[in-house]
Amino acid sequence: MNMKGKEMLGKGRTWSDTTPLLGKHKQQHQQPHPKNRFHSSPSAYSHSISSPLFLEMAAAISSASSSPTSHCNVFLGVDVGTGSARAGLFDEEGKLLGSASSPIQIWKEGDCIEQSSTDIWHAVCSAVKAACSLAKIDGEQVKGIGFAATCSLVAVDADGSPVTVSWSGDSRRNIIVWMDHRAVKQAEKINSRNSPVLQYCGGSVSPEMQPPKLLWVKENLQESWSMVFRWMDLSDWLSYRATGDDTRSLCTTVCKWTYLGHAHMQHINEKDSRDMEACGWDDDFWEEIGLGDLVEGHHAKIGML
Repeated sequence: MNMKGKEMLGKGRTWSDTTPLLGKHKQQHQQPHPKNRFHSSPSAYSHSISSPLFLEMAAAISSASSSPTSHCNVFLGVDVGTGSARAGLFDEEGKLLGSASSPIQIWKEGDCIEQSSTDIWHAVCSAVKAACSLAKIDGEQVKGIGFAATCSLVAVDADGSPVTVSWSGDSRRNIIVWMDHRAVKQAEKINSRNSPVLQYCGGSVSPEMQPPKLLWVKENLQESWSMVFRWMDLSDWLSYRATGDDTRSLCTTVCKWTYLGHAHMQHINEKDSRDMEACGWDDDFWEEIGLGDLVEGHHAKIGML
């Protein structure tokens, strides 16, 4: 896990679920960060714990460890798989100080496989608390956090609350899991367009990628489609949930969303800037496949600057 992340200065926002990552603490209500950026790192996030949300999340972990172990700097890694959330604490030399896991719920109905972002957040918090307790680590000792997760698709509204992606209408079920295959026909439809974008993702999209899943939701769950304010990869959502900063992973957007990473890197080299312009989204592609509304607002729903 890459722990050399840039400092996250994003503002927090209100949440329907205020469970803190590193202990029980009253959530502050703040406005969202005015800018969104892309990480050029892989689908694992690392942050300096200096944002307001990180500081408040760390405030009460001392209740989980009665006598903290002496370590100058501790780093927290969180890995969310298909069946569980895992947390590990490491010192500056990479030594594992403590780890724990917590199961996560999954719904399987035919080709539809769904999860809950609320349930996953609770599992992450449970694993983190248990790991801190085992390692006898105080929250103030944690200097950085990294997230890694499956490339599952998360749907939330403007308040960060879950929006259902399920035929059941259950609002808890707001994640289309990576291995879900409901969008086979949508993938075939997209591939039939023979867009130049496809040459950068192996010549075709898979039903496990995000564009077919997005198209499926638009065609089958119109109410949910109109309610969603952000569509995010799970690793992106975890980072956003923890920090309030809507930074996207270049790895996930290239591998699962057809984002043109080479255009992104060319822009960075030419402009000598770490900021991300929306130069990697091919607007013609989204228009051609029937998802032109995702281009609106400078691609705000799928990742913008």
